Amino acid sequence: MRFVAVILALAAAGATAGAAELRPSARLVEADPEAWRAGRCVIYRESNPGVADAAFYVKGRIVAADVQTRRLSLCPQVSGRSIEQYTREEFNRLVLTHPCVSSDNYARDVQLAMIRLCVERWETPFARRAANAGRLYRGMFIDTNLKEGMEIELEADLLGACEE
Repeated sequence: MRFVAVILALAAAGATAGAAELRPSARLVEADPEAWRAGRCVIYRESNPGVADAAFYVKGRIVAADVQTRRLSLCPQVSGRSIEQYTREEFNRLVLTHPCVSSDNYARDVQLAMIRLCVERWETPFARRAANAGRLYRGMFIDTNLKEGMEIELEADLLGACEE
C-alpha cells in the first residue's frame, strides 16, 4: 500500500512540474478578478531618471483581462553596449519581447495576465535621455503613436487603479 502512495505522489509532482509557472500578473488577476473587470479605470506610470517630479503615464479603461501561457524566449542583445546606449529601435525590440530570458537554458512556459485597455489620456517624456527609460516616449507607447480610443496591452502587475 505504501508503494502505491509513493507512486501517486510522484505522479502528482510530475504533473505540477510540467505546469506553466505563474508570473505575478497572473497571480494578481486570479486573486481578485473583480479588480480587472471591463470598464475599470487603470493607469500605467513611468518615471525617468534625471527628470525631477516627472509623471509620465497612460490612463484608460479595461477592455479585457486574459491569463495566457507564453514561452519565455531569449532577450535580444546588442553586443558591446549597455541598455543606456541602445537606440530607441533596439530598446523597443527588447521591450516587445518582455518577459524574456538571458539564456536559452532558462526558456520555459509561464502564465501571465495581459490587460487590454482603451487609451483615454497620456503624458510622455520628450527628452532624448528618456529614449531608453521606458515604454513611453515622444507621444508613443513603445513603437505606436498614442491616440485616444486606441487599445494597448500591458501585464496586470504594471497597472494601478485610477483615482476617479
